Amino acid sequence: MSAPVHGAGGSDTNKPGRRILVGRVVGAFGVRGEVKLESWTEPRSAIFGYRPWILRDARGNERELMGVRGRQVGKGLSAEIPGVEDRDAAEAMRGTEVYVDRSALPRPAEGEFYWIDLEGLEVVNVEGVALGRVSHLFATGANDVLVARDGDRERMIPFVRPQYVTAIDFDAGRITVDWDPDF
Repeated sequence: MSAPVHGAGGSDTNKPGRRILVGRVVGAFGVRGEVKLESWTEPRSAIFGYRPWILRDARGNERELMGVRGRQVGKGLSAEIPGVEDRDAAEAMRGTEVYVDRSALPRPAEGEFYWIDLEGLEVVNVEGVALGRVSHLFATGANDVLVARDGDRERMIPFVRPQYVTAIDFDAGRITVDWDPDF
């Protein structure tokens, strides 16, 4: 999921109807209908605090769901989903994506924001050269990376403040970076 990262300011991107992919069913757990769950929230178990869930299956069918219960199991998560009562039904859910409305996420603390709020912002370098728009961010362990896409071209810019990411202006919809446009 889009984890909070330190930044300047916050954004008002709690737009109604905007959905955030927070996890996915990766298989069955046990014989009583529990599912194994992959979560992109931080911490992973926070996925159980967001409600309602919108489940989207491989065909694109969606349903809203309340009443999910879950727990940490070893290094993973398991969940009890209402109406899923045996292993076959749980296994049939493999690949089902779990979404929540953006408005279900807590407001970021002052000076923090969610990665999802950066997606779509214009990226320009300190000289004003347009480098594209934020496609997504990912973690590498050493530092996070911002991916700016301009047509078929992708630029991977270390999300290191203030060395490479010098400013984030949500009102203008722009991120300024200290980055060579030819790189």
